Amino acid sequence: MSRIMQRPIYTGIDVGSFQVKVVVAAPPETHDLPMSIVGTGSAPTRGMRHGYITDIKEVTQSIRDAVSRASQSAKMPIKQARISIGGISLEELRSTGEVTLTTSGGLVTDRDIERALKESEKKAMSRLLNRTIIHTIPLAYRIDGAPIQGRAQGLQGTKLAVDTLLFSTLTQHHDDLIDAVEAAGIDVEGTMVSPLAASFVTLTKAQKTAGVLLANLGAETFSLIVFDDNVPLSLKVLSVGSSDITNAIALAFQLSLTEAEQLKRGAVTGSDIPQKKLTTLTHARLKTLFESIDAHLKTIGRQRLLPAGIVITGGGAALANIADEARATLKLPAQIGMPSSIPRLGSLDPTWTVAFGLCRWGFTEDSAAPIYSFGEILKRTWLSLWESIRSILP
Repeated sequence: MSRIMQRPIYTGIDVGSFQVKVVVAAPPETHDLPMSIVGTGSAPTRGMRHGYITDIKEVTQSIRDAVSRASQSAKMPIKQARISIGGISLEELRSTGEVTLTTSGGLVTDRDIERALKESEKKAMSRLLNRTIIHTIPLAYRIDGAPIQGRAQGLQGTKLAVDTLLFSTLTQHHDDLIDAVEAAGIDVEGTMVSPLAASFVTLTKAQKTAGVLLANLGAETFSLIVFDDNVPLSLKVLSVGSSDITNAIALAFQLSLTEAEQLKRGAVTGSDIPQKKLTTLTHARLKTLFESIDAHLKTIGRQRLLPAGIVITGGGAALANIADEARATLKLPAQIGMPSSIPRLGSLDPTWTVAFGLCRWGFTEDSAAPIYSFGEILKRTWLSLWESIRSILP
């Protein structure tokens, strides 16, 4: 967050494999009103592949170009921002931490919960070689082996255990991305995994509580995050994206990649290529993508068991009939996820959800109880402190 004339301004930077997206937003006067988009900027991404940085200097220049355009659009300098962490190196890992409660007289305190979470991270470190933990999310608590519903603070026992879900990425990618952003002249205020950031502006509390899958189809990756009972349940990144469909069209009809991309997006009229053949090819590729998602849902016990269905966002969400294909393959409700809480969308489409979600995260963090920031909630005690900001989130 930066301040111009005492006005808080939030900036989110989403460095994707295809484009860098920057959103600058101002908070509403009251929590029930939407944030105001005061500037946006984008630039083609160079020096990145499948979310990995292959050339820091090129990525830095791409970020600098996008930030410059956003700064011109917002008519203000941009010096600080929150950034997203994406790519195929994102992984989930489950762990458990346990601590004794003798030091607190047998009563569970915030400090005990933090100690239990740290223990869960320590137990997982042997499986996290060369990786950095981005978020530690508690899924369930137990006191002396008995499950706890809701808050654990104030309850009495001898041992506290917590089951956690860890989101991590390769340390090299994490550090390279921060270095690239800082080399562009931007101070990094925080990092968040891309699917989680997108969920801030595409999913409602009702959807997250009932059970929902948010799928972000980018150029080279397909990022998935599953929510249940208003808590992230699973994270998965597939190393396929909408560019694979472009490549398939180019090969099938002997077209250049530019022509194939335009044909895929329906930007070509009067083409000699039969629409039926194009539709059949695209249908087959999308079916394969959603079959991969179905397989993942089966492994986590949520196949056909998400009442709020699948919400599709990202650049690939613009593909014709993609929601219909998801509905038919997954046997779930399906819809396109547009950035919510924006008075006038203008040119903002599903490709902007991550960058705008980062802005929403910043606003939520500043609006939460002063003792605990939302960043701490994501990193530390998601369930125990979540109640303090529930009324703020959509």
